[in-house]
Amino acid sequence: MTQTESSDIVYSCYHELSRKGENFVPQHTLSFQLSGTFVLADGKEKYRAEEGHFNLIQKNQLVKFVKYPPENGVFESMNIYLREEILKNTAKEYELLSDYFVPVKPLVPIKMNALLENYMISLRTMIESNSLGNKPLVDLKIKELLLILLEIQPDLKNILFDFSEPHKIDLEAFMNQNYRYNVNLDRFAYLTGRSLATFKRDFEKVFHTSPHKWILQMRLNEAYFLIKEMGRSVSDIYIDLGFEDLSHFSYTFKKQFGYSPTKIEQEDKI
Repeated sequence: MTQTESSDIVYSCYHELSRKGENFVPQHTLSFQLSGTFVLADGKEKYRAEEGHFNLIQKNQLVKFVKYPPENGVFESMNIYLREEILKNTAKEYELLSDYFVPVKPLVPIKMNALLENYMISLRTMIESNSLGNKPLVDLKIKELLLILLEIQPDLKNILFDFSEPHKIDLEAFMNQNYRYNVNLDRFAYLTGRSLATFKRDFEKVFHTSPHKWILQMRLNEAYFLIKEMGRSVSDIYIDLGFEDLSHFSYTFKKQFGYSPTKIEQEDKI
């Protein structure tokens, strides 16, 4: 994988299927699919982005993704990260305010037109000339893109310029739905409208144990069920259950149940 780092405009290239990475989206991200397929899932629906598709991935949500290279090719994408500082500065300069709340949808399609296509060509030129490290130029290009988007889809201002914080929600229901996501506790706390200290305190009141212990137990119990009862392979489930690597998953599983997850696989095949 090659990727241009330390810039709010990032070009990525993957030669193999990839589904690793943190599952929390901290800021709005505009994603243009150059080749291959990008699949994003929020636990309710799956969203696909094919070559030539341009989408807004909304901030403050938990999602899982898979990047599929085309046959005998590479997965290529260009992502533009919209920092809140740039959004607030643009909102102030052009007096842009959100008129109403828009329910979060993981992937919002952006209509392509000649203006946007030419803009994307200009970004490719920046990549080829190694200009993505020029922060003033990158900031200017992002502001240009925001103005283009507002001309194409004016209602996007209700998403992009909504700076409200997540409100306090039901902790038990949220955690039971989202414990499989690979995120830190401070992400869970933020999304439930709590400080980290309040999140931990409320969590222990509801579940009578610490967040770390509960999340790990839930993931391991589900792993056991999927391997033993559903016949799923170890390599197929560990990322989906929030574990970053196979060795850590196997070690934790053996520590909990007394034997490795691959032993269950082998026994079931006999």
